[in-house]
Amino acid sequence: MYAWTLAALAALADRLRDDDPERGDVPGWVMITVMTAALVLAILVPFRAAIVEAVSNALDSVTSAP
Repeated sequence: MYAWTLAALAALADRLRDDDPERGDVPGWVMITVMTAALVLAILVPFRAAIVEAVSNALDSVTSAP
């Protein structure tokens, strides 16, 4: 178990030390996440009542017994 832990930590250290072009663009992902949250809020704020009513109706139609 000790050898496996050391090997895993060594592999992690190598990966973090390397300039791997496949690691991704962290600021880009942060921007996408923030923009998605802004879009959700932009849609939710003016249409909240309609969304709550639609979800309630959908849940009622699924949970009601025939």
